[in-house]
Amino acid sequence: MDSAAVRALRADLERAGYTVERLVGLWGASGEAALEREDRVPALRAISGSDDPAAVLARLFVLGQDEDLDLVAGALPGIGIEGAEKLGLIARAGHRIHAALDLRPYSFLDARGAGQWWIASDLGELATGAALRTDHVLGVGGASVTLSGLLLPGPVDTALDLGTGCGIQALHLAREARRVVATDISPRALELAALNAELNGVGSIEFRLGSLFDPVVGERFDRIASNPPFVITPRRPDVPEYEYRDGGAVADDLVAGVLRSLHEHLVPGGIAQLLGNWEYRAGGDGLQRALGWADGLDAWIIERETLDPARYAETWIRDGGTKPGTAEYEPLVGAWLDDFASREVNAIGFGYLLLRRPIGGAPVLRRAERIDAPLGQAAAGLGSYLATTLAAHDAIASLDAEGVLALHPAVASDVTEERSHWPGEEHPSVITLKQGGGLRREFQVGTALAAVVGACDGELSLGAILAAVASILDVDPAELAAEIIPEVRELAIAGILTVG
Repeated sequence: MDSAAVRALRADLERAGYTVERLVGLWGASGEAALEREDRVPALRAISGSDDPAAVLARLFVLGQDEDLDLVAGALPGIGIEGAEKLGLIARAGHRIHAALDLRPYSFLDARGAGQWWIASDLGELATGAALRTDHVLGVGGASVTLSGLLLPGPVDTALDLGTGCGIQALHLAREARRVVATDISPRALELAALNAELNGVGSIEFRLGSLFDPVVGERFDRIASNPPFVITPRRPDVPEYEYRDGGAVADDLVAGVLRSLHEHLVPGGIAQLLGNWEYRAGGDGLQRALGWADGLDAWIIERETLDPARYAETWIRDGGTKPGTAEYEPLVGAWLDDFASREVNAIGFGYLLLRRPIGGAPVLRRAERIDAPLGQAAAGLGSYLATTLAAHDAIASLDAEGVLALHPAVASDVTEERSHWPGEEHPSVITLKQGGGLRREFQVGTALAAVVGACDGELSLGAILAAVASILDVDPAELAAEIIPEVRELAIAGILTVG
């Protein structure tokens, strides 16, 4: 790679003000919302004819429009047309320039603050108007943003990005890790990931070619992150396999294999975070199947959605660029449904997985739950939330009943209480604790627990609170404690109560 050309490109992008904020300012919130729906018309109309360098670059690299050579040369004066060609960014036909790559700004907010990078990837269907190449290198999508938001904050020595793609998770890991290793089975993906690292001045990433853990045999890491190629695809010659999403395994075996390999690649106490799919077969619980793959590890699996086989097939066939109404579409749907039927699959789950190698002894965390509340902006801070609740679990799991009673819990600042009454009734029929951030959990609680939570101010011990509530309700203190202590444990792990 020509490092001087990459530095010149970076200077050009900075000079042009090629940022997320600037582009949204150029085409407006409605244009940005339309792009998220894969409709580029409003954005194109907003910046059509503009010779602003940011607008020229956006039309070329984001919206897939051919541009006049002189306009592009004016937007990229440092690297120049020839330099951009050699770097693989553009191609020319006479006096017209078209993009050879997607190159766009990406902004984020994590525990270390706000940041912005430029990310190069292959042109998508919106720009090319055609089905994707099987070696397509995906840019930053919804799954990438989700995973980066889940990553636990805090400095570590070593980290691994398994299946790096365009390198986005490796860049995020490098914000916390002294050294990052990024692997991928695709030479093209590694080339683009290396370009992105250099373009953004991140030099602590080592890129290695190979499938999953093959390039790191015998090595262990403090952190592992992966948005693996988990899509469940029929293994038939008439069904295309895309490197960025298909790992070549049958059914959900790829995610299962990754989980079963984690123990030998994590240091004691090391944590892995990934996204994945799991099948529900013949009425069985797919979420519990996934939890079984993590034998010997602390595991916390959060299922975010399930799709029936037809919806799943349609989603991923369209993702590859094959649209309904084309000759290829219905045979592909049939192939996917036949594949699912062969295993009696009735649903496919998707979610987040957090695994930890125990420091010693048996695993202490075995949690699988379904959370379907919309997360909105809260998703950006899930990494910090997961770290806090994981620490709460570790703190409270080792305590016996007396230890829990000695805690001084407080209600988290984002928690509200909602009471519902039947008309004319004095007492509430339903009391709900609602979490404003994190996973936006809701807990329906009884009168006694609501009274206990309401008194949790961080000053009083739980034992003192329970004694007072037992007196008010005229119930046996020991029986109340037996009822409330498990519920307090759960509320602490969920982040409703803080116990630090």
